[in-house]
Amino acid sequence: MGTLVMIGQVVLGLSILIILHELGHFLAARAFGIKVEKFYLFFDAWGVKLFKFTYKGCEYGIGWLPLGGYVKIAGMVDESMDTAQLQGEPQPWEFRSKPAWQRLIVMLGGIIVNVIVGVVVFWMLTFTYGESDIDNSKLHYGVVPGIVGKEIGIEPGDQIVAVNGNPAIKFYGDVMSSDVLMGDAVLTIERAGNQQKITIPDDILNDIAEHKAIEFVQPREKMSRVNKVVKGSEAERMNLQVGDSIVSINGKQMVFFDQLSSELKNSVGKPIQVAVLRDGGLIHTKGTVDSSAMVGVGIAKDPLPVVTQNYGFVEAMPIGAHKAFSVVTDNIKGFGKIFKGDVRADKALSGPVGIAKMFGTEVNWTKFWSLVGMLSMALAFMNLLPIPALDGGHVVFLLVEMVQGKPLSDNFLEKAQMVGFFILIALMIFTLGNDIIKW
Repeated sequence: MGTLVMIGQVVLGLSILIILHELGHFLAARAFGIKVEKFYLFFDAWGVKLFKFTYKGCEYGIGWLPLGGYVKIAGMVDESMDTAQLQGEPQPWEFRSKPAWQRLIVMLGGIIVNVIVGVVVFWMLTFTYGESDIDNSKLHYGVVPGIVGKEIGIEPGDQIVAVNGNPAIKFYGDVMSSDVLMGDAVLTIERAGNQQKITIPDDILNDIAEHKAIEFVQPREKMSRVNKVVKGSEAERMNLQVGDSIVSINGKQMVFFDQLSSELKNSVGKPIQVAVLRDGGLIHTKGTVDSSAMVGVGIAKDPLPVVTQNYGFVEAMPIGAHKAFSVVTDNIKGFGKIFKGDVRADKALSGPVGIAKMFGTEVNWTKFWSLVGMLSMALAFMNLLPIPALDGGHVVFLLVEMVQGKPLSDNFLEKAQMVGFFILIALMIFTLGNDIIKW
């Protein structure tokens, strides 16, 4: 069931974005009197269609190949490679008959809509839910490193007091910013009363991509009491009870959740001695840790110092816009890292499987719309890349035409479109194969 929920969410999210993107091209073309022959969600490759109908001279439908969507604009060399109509004289309703500036707007229409959607989504999320973050100055127990954090020298209990020399970091989100996770930062940490600097390596994004950001650092959380004992578990056999406080395991003091987790992992398949505080008295018990490094208890944690800031309708707009455009700047930084060789493409790029995993197996509408907003901005960025067959390729050709005062030949455009098509197919095969290997 969880897999179906995940697939359903990614199909719904991408379908919304594809339809809106193509609607941008459609509306711009219609505004300039250009005939639109087809409007399709997914591709009807080899003429195979799941659904179609015709309205006012335009065929609307759903194709069988879920690799995007398209609008077929009369008199334009596009991914359909239908050049038969280009053999005749240009007609007034055709794309090629219109001034270059109008054709440029048509090509940018989808990107513009994606940007608007991204900004509106983040704007509405900010207005509805505000912004919540952890007050970094109140993380009295510091942070605990994951696999990635340990590799660069962060230790449990370290307090991150500055990023790039700026001591004014108020929120934990500043510590987990894209600059830090992409390796463009120096952290100042305080350990046992002394400060020292840790430089984030340029290639850390490789490890972040492999292990996820959660394996960088997390706030260190103090354990409270046992709040659940699984029926039939080792914990029940050990007579652990709800309300117990775990004091020590194998003689080692247990204060923080990461200490408990680490000790259980180190004791898989081995007997453990546990001391718990119950009703003011100390009780000793023993058991064995199973292969999943658990004994069947749930542990409550002391609450983190979360701060929520709410915004009015107008106040939320620039904040939402900043969040939306930060997706674009992060993509630019990420591609820059790939081209410089700091980050491996197979680590940084994800395809449909990777996107589906981001949505998860449970429905959370706040997360869903956050991902839709992020993907909308990412789609705008990707489509603006100067690759033939993408909107950005058409934009480049139109700009060249406007500069030189005459259009590029149809023969050149056809060949460029074919090259761009093969580039996109190769990229799709790479990202899908990469997803499967990671999975």
